[in-house]
Amino acid sequence: MSQPPFDPADLERRILAAIRRGASMEDIAELRPGRMTSPEDAIQALIDGNARFFSGKATRPEADANQRRAQIMGQTPFAAVLACSDSRVPVEIVFDQGLGDLFVVRVAGNVVGESVLGTLEYATEHLHVHLIVVMGHEGCGAVAAALLPEEQLEREPEHLRHLIARIQPCVQSLPPIRDKKARMREAVLNNVRYQVQNLRQQPVIQAAEARGQIRVIGAFYEIGSGAVDFLIDEEDLRP
Repeated sequence: MSQPPFDPADLERRILAAIRRGASMEDIAELRPGRMTSPEDAIQALIDGNARFFSGKATRPEADANQRRAQIMGQTPFAAVLACSDSRVPVEIVFDQGLGDLFVVRVAGNVVGESVLGTLEYATEHLHVHLIVVMGHEGCGAVAAALLPEEQLEREPEHLRHLIARIQPCVQSLPPIRDKKARMREAVLNNVRYQVQNLRQQPVIQAAEARGQIRVIGAFYEIGSGAVDFLIDEEDLRP
């Protein structure tokens, strides 16, 4: 069953009351609820949050001193998001979520490397998130670089070439698409699918999916509209 809508004003009132009666930081931290109880709840929260954002009705959750105090002793994010480092993709804003709601990992091209995998394993095993989202975006420079000829890539710095190499396998077999914008979108989407598949093959993530703790899904953010398209079904996620 879905949880009732989260009421920031009610949380604020309860935190203020706790402070007035001299509650400890541990007591205040306990006031912040774990709002999601299933992967489905987490997915719906992101869908609803993005709908508020792109329709111009974002609540922009406040981060005042009292709400920060409620998180001093620990964090309870309901989802982890692997996103691109692109400055135009502010994850919490795009999903209209507040402090402590999302565990965000950002790397150019939203690629799964050793550090990223370790971070997401931590989110799964120790923070008990219910969802992992790999989110690509419109006009991703890292994916665009992966489509360049090798002679151009050879001029790039060594570590950047290594990062791009993690994207190349999923864009090398794209069908011919004359429209450059459509081709770029398909390349980004296939990179998302490829990275999702990579994650789902990792033992810790695989086990968490098998026991129903999490789901691993994909997403595509359109910078122009502000809308996120979600890749949830197995057919959508197949590279």
